[in-house]
Amino acid sequence: MKRPISLVTGCSGFIGSHVAQELLNMGHTVIGLDDLSGGFAENNPQAVIFYQGSITDTILVNGLFEQYEFDYVFHLAAYAAEGLSHFIRRYNYDDNLIGSINLINAAVNAGSVKNFIFTSSIAVYGSNEPPLIESMTPRPEDPYGVAKFAVEMDLHCAHKMWGLNYTIFRPHNVYGENQNIGDPYRNVIGIFMNQILQNKPMSIFGNGEQTRAFSYISDVAPIIANAAVRPAAYNKIFNVGADVPYSVNTLATVVANAMGVEPNIQYLEARKEALHAFSDHENVKSVFGDLIKNVPLEEGVARMANWAKGFGARQGQIFENIEVQKNMPPSWQRLILAASKKAA
Repeated sequence: MKRPISLVTGCSGFIGSHVAQELLNMGHTVIGLDDLSGGFAENNPQAVIFYQGSITDTILVNGLFEQYEFDYVFHLAAYAAEGLSHFIRRYNYDDNLIGSINLINAAVNAGSVKNFIFTSSIAVYGSNEPPLIESMTPRPEDPYGVAKFAVEMDLHCAHKMWGLNYTIFRPHNVYGENQNIGDPYRNVIGIFMNQILQNKPMSIFGNGEQTRAFSYISDVAPIIANAAVRPAAYNKIFNVGADVPYSVNTLATVVANAMGVEPNIQYLEARKEALHAFSDHENVKSVFGDLIKNVPLEEGVARMANWAKGFGARQGQIFENIEVQKNMPPSWQRLILAASKKAA
C-alpha cells in the first residue's frame, strides 16, 4: 500500500515541526518546506525530506508539486506576528496571503491533493465578543487577521470551483517546545521565558488583565495532523486550543514559578489589541474529541520551561523592514532604534 505523501509548509517552525512529527508517526512521507525566517533547521524531524525556500517562490512551489504527488497539504508557514502586521503590511500580505494562494493554485493544478489543511487564526474574529464561535461573522482588525480570513474565503471558492477539499483550523496562543522564544513580537510565554533566562523583567503591555486561553502544543498538533484521515473534518472550520482563559498577570506568575524565579514584571504602554479572546471548542470536540488532552497550564508551562532552560536564551530577532512606524508601540520603536545603533 502506498504511503501517503504530505507537504508541510513551515515545518521548521513551532507548530509545523510538531505536525510533521505526528504525520511521520502516522506513516506519512513528509516533505518539508521552510524559509527559516522564523524557524530553525534543528526543529525538523529527522525523517523529513527538507527543502529550504519560501512559499512566495512560485517556481519552487510548483516544482515540488511536479516532483511529488502530494496526497495532503498542511499549510502552516506564516509570519504570525499579529500586532506587528499593522506596520509590515506589504510583507504580511505577500507572505501570508500571496504565498498561500501559490500553494492553493499548485494543489488545484496537481489534482492529487485529497485535502488542504490550513492553519488560520482566531485573529479572524477581531472584535467579536468571546467565547468565539465558528459561526460568527469574522471581523478581523489587523492585517494578519485579514490575510488569514482571505485565505479561508479563497479555499471556500476553490472547493466550489474545483472540488479541492479543505480543513481550516483557528488555533490560539499555542506554546511548547520548539517555539522561537527569541521573537520579541509574539508568543508571550516564550518571550517571558527568554527574558527570565537573560535576567530581565517580564514585559507586559498595559495592566496585564487581558485574558487568553493558552494552548499546549499536544492539544493542537495531533488534531491538525489527523485532519488528513477524518473525512468528517473536510470542508469545515474548527477552533482548536485550550478552554480556560487566564490573565497575562496570572500567566506571568505561572511562568516565573516554572522557571524557578520570583515574578519580576515591567509594565509597558498598552497597545491596541483585544482585551479578551478565547474560543468555544464544541465543534472540534465532536470530530477530534479522542485526541484532546486538555493539558493544564501549569503542566504545559513546566514542560516548556524544562526545554527552555536546557536550550538556553535566544537572541531577539528584530524585524528591520518596518513599512509604517506611526503609532508603533514605543517599546518596539526602542528595539528597532537599539538594533540600528548596534549595526552602525
